[in-house]
Amino acid sequence: MRRRSLAVLAALPLMFAAACGSGDGTATANSANPSGEAVSALKVTGAPNAKPAVAFPAKVAETSSYQVITPGTAGAPAQKGSNVVANFTVYTWDGKTNKMIGSTYDEGGPQLITLNEQVPEILRKGFAETKDGGRFLSVVAKDSLPAEQQQQAPAGQSQVFVIDVVGVPKDKAVQGKATDAGIKGIKLENPGGDAAPKLDTKTKEKAPKDLVAKTVIKGSGPAVKAGQSILVQYVGKIWGSGVEFDSSWARGGQPIMFQIGTGKVIKGWDQGLVGVPVGSRVLLSIPPSLGYGEQGSGDKIKGTDTLVFAVDVLGAY
Repeated sequence: MRRRSLAVLAALPLMFAAACGSGDGTATANSANPSGEAVSALKVTGAPNAKPAVAFPAKVAETSSYQVITPGTAGAPAQKGSNVVANFTVYTWDGKTNKMIGSTYDEGGPQLITLNEQVPEILRKGFAETKDGGRFLSVVAKDSLPAEQQQQAPAGQSQVFVIDVVGVPKDKAVQGKATDAGIKGIKLENPGGDAAPKLDTKTKEKAPKDLVAKTVIKGSGPAVKAGQSILVQYVGKIWGSGVEFDSSWARGGQPIMFQIGTGKVIKGWDQGLVGVPVGSRVLLSIPPSLGYGEQGSGDKIKGTDTLVFAVDVLGAY
């Protein structure tokens, strides 16, 4: 599996966003309709939190609607502007092949979705009525597109979303009493609250030759397992120079999500974060062999650089 920069992972367009389109979510009044003929004509089978199957009638519904199938039982539903972790399966309903165009169940795990104006209102309404563990169904027709895009949308087809809500994360940083990591030459300040930790890696000390993983704040959640998708905030700097090469906090404080322990990220992350309790802050010192190797990455990371990360593990799904 090819190792990819965390920045690249964070910047990858979500399949969910691609399926929703590029509009601002402002559409005609019909896009706010609740349950109606469109969703009632569809039959969804399969348990929540497993890949569903959908049976389609021949006639395509071209009016948007939604229906909560299972309301869920845990926590509070996600509201406009908040983040939600969800699995989803998307179909193009054309009355012919009704092709499935993507499913997170085939992509390795749930995705983090921000319920901003990019997400059609009809989907935001479904999320607003569905708690953790719940499932809702939505038909997203062209009446959910902005007016200027409706003329360009193909006639006689709509998109169908089956969405399983996995979690509604609240914290922007982990909380708890911090201890000294004890890595000579590296300083980490933990200001508390939702503030980002302050990592200082400018030092004349020699970098460790092996991976070092120190838990600075120990969380009380379950231990991260290989194959799970984890939700994190992080900052990364070069050992010695103190150059910052990446930070989720610097990109507006929006956490990112990716699968751990399966080669989707650099080896130092896979080895250093599996087994860590959710709610922990971890300081990682990663030698080049467990980072990006001799080739380095981009303009800032050379093949000889040791990488230092402060990572907040906010969730594992």
